[in-house]
Amino acid sequence: MPVKMALYKSAPQGSVPVKIYTDKVEPAALQQLKNIAQLPIIHSHVAAMPDVHLGKGATVGSVIPTVSAIIPSAVGVDIGCGMNAVRTSLHAHELPDNLKALREAIEVKVPIGQGRHKMISARESACKLLAPGVDRLFGKHPALLKKLRQPQKTWVSQMGTLGGRQPLYRDLPG
Repeated sequence: MPVKMALYKSAPQGSVPVKIYTDKVEPAALQQLKNIAQLPIIHSHVAAMPDVHLGKGATVGSVIPTVSAIIPSAVGVDIGCGMNAVRTSLHAHELPDNLKALREAIEVKVPIGQGRHKMISARESACKLLAPGVDRLFGKHPALLKKLRQPQKTWVSQMGTLGGRQPLYRDLPG
C-alpha cells in the first residue's frame, strides 16, 4: 500500500508544519499533532508516521524534533520512567569509548522491579512515612484504585524502582 505525504498547511501563527505520511489520522491525534507543532521548542516540523495514533501527551508514531530540549515521556509516562537529565562536570572526551561499566554500576544502584530490592524491610519502613500522603492521593483520585489489583501493596513494592520489568537494553553491548 503506497503511503502518500500530506502537509498540514493551515498551521496557526507560531506553529511549525506537520508532515503527515499517511492518508488516515484520527481527529484526536491530528489535534495532538497541531498542539505539539505550537510548542516553542519544536525544530522545523513535526512528522506523523503511517502508524500515528493518539498518545497520552503526544501522538505515538510521530517524530518531534526539538531545539535545546528533550521530552523523554512525550507519548506516555512509562516512556520516560527513570530518566533523569543531570549536568555534570564531565566532558564527552573524558568518557570511555564503552559505557557498559558505567551503565552496569548505575543499574546496580537503581533497582528494577520488586524482586530487585534486597532490603524490603527498609523500603517498607520508609513507605510508612509516605503512607498518609499516598492515602490522600488515592482518596483524591479514586480511579487509580481501579487500575491496580492491590493498590496499597503495589505502590510499596514498586517504591524506589523503575517498575516491574527488566529493561530491554540489558543484553545490548556497551
